[in-house]
Amino acid sequence: MQRPLRFVVEADGGSRGNPGPAGYGSVVLDPATGETLAERAEYIGVATNNVAEYKGLIAGLKAARELAPDAQVLVRMDSKLVVEQMSGRWKIKHPDMKPLAAEAATILPRAQVTYQWIPREQNKHADRLANEAMDAGKHGRQWEPSASTAVFDRGAARALATPPAAGPPGDAAAGAAAVRAALASASGTTGSGTTASAAASAPAAAGTLFEDAGSGAREPDPAPAQTAAPANGWGPDMGTPATFVLLRHGETALTPQKRFSGSGGTDPELSPAGRRQAVAVAEALAARGTVQAVVSSPLRRCRETAQAVADRLGLAVVVEDGLRETDFGAWEGLTFGEVRERFPDDLQAWLDSPKAAPTGGGESFSAVTRRVSATRDRLLAAYAGRTVLVVTHVTPVKTLVRLALGAPPESLFRMELSAASLSAVAYYADGNASVRLLNDTSHLR
Repeated sequence: MQRPLRFVVEADGGSRGNPGPAGYGSVVLDPATGETLAERAEYIGVATNNVAEYKGLIAGLKAARELAPDAQVLVRMDSKLVVEQMSGRWKIKHPDMKPLAAEAATILPRAQVTYQWIPREQNKHADRLANEAMDAGKHGRQWEPSASTAVFDRGAARALATPPAAGPPGDAAAGAAAVRAALASASGTTGSGTTASAAASAPAAAGTLFEDAGSGAREPDPAPAQTAAPANGWGPDMGTPATFVLLRHGETALTPQKRFSGSGGTDPELSPAGRRQAVAVAEALAARGTVQAVVSSPLRRCRETAQAVADRLGLAVVVEDGLRETDFGAWEGLTFGEVRERFPDDLQAWLDSPKAAPTGGGESFSAVTRRVSATRDRLLAAYAGRTVLVVTHVTPVKTLVRLALGAPPESLFRMELSAASLSAVAYYADGNASVRLLNDTSHLR
């Protein structure tokens, strides 16, 4: 049985005068990736802060229902009044609040929605949307998504746990981990959120790309007032990270022709050049001596590449279906130019939105992100503290790097990833990730 979808709704409202010109903002987030799934904002005329906050809640719940009416939803707001009233712990006395609360309660079944209070600084995305709506109303307009800059307030991570008092937020993996923990444990009680660390990881020094950094180059978590800072000036030692050495498979006949080659095509084998590349990367990894396990996409070109390395290292190959390439539908086997000629509108939609799928039932980047995120989490649980060679394809490698950096979906089009190239990401026990390497092809020269 398929598990229900889970969303996070963050909502806010404001009034410049209380009562005064008012507006609300709300956003629906994917807890697996931290990505924005929907935004809502509206100028509502003269109203109080509380009315605007309730209207923001209603808009956010409706947006979540439109995406998936059976989803489990965690609502996060900095209004203790709304959170406590909707959780059933505070009575609703004000006549303006009662109909709004009643409407919010009927949008989704009560069992599907939990509420959590958060400090205002953690609700910046929805707060900015509300202010944009009020700014638009001031000029006689309604808010337009195309003019919004609110998405930039979520930073690199969508810091869904309580952030440190200073320093940057963690990466998207940390935010996703915090939301998953909150969704798993939320029981309607309020508080300041989960306490997972959100400290960022600094890049590793050259020469330690695949090795454990131990308590080395990592940004510090601010110490509580009663706790002395570590003597070395860095944060606590989180132990040995799980490190994914990401290897794109070697060339096939389609690679130099730059044709779409996903999981819905002919499943080509390695070309002679690709087999030479596999041998070269196997020798390079054997010389480094840090890989402890080999995991591969089920597609032939990856299994052949992985086997060449595994044979050299004396390891077995574990096949993981979630590492397969995107299904490019009707575009399989075509060049970019051929797709542009035959399916110009579909191609443009695909370039414009991660939710758009290739023609003919292909797989969108959003769907790939959910699949790869779930696969990442399974592998992290299975290989905690170990260095794992992950043999996969262009899109999964770029997706793992993007998520580790907290970069937006369009960054997929801004990374170069050569055949048989190596990248590396280290994952720490607090949920943070550190990108150690990208598109290294030195072993092929």
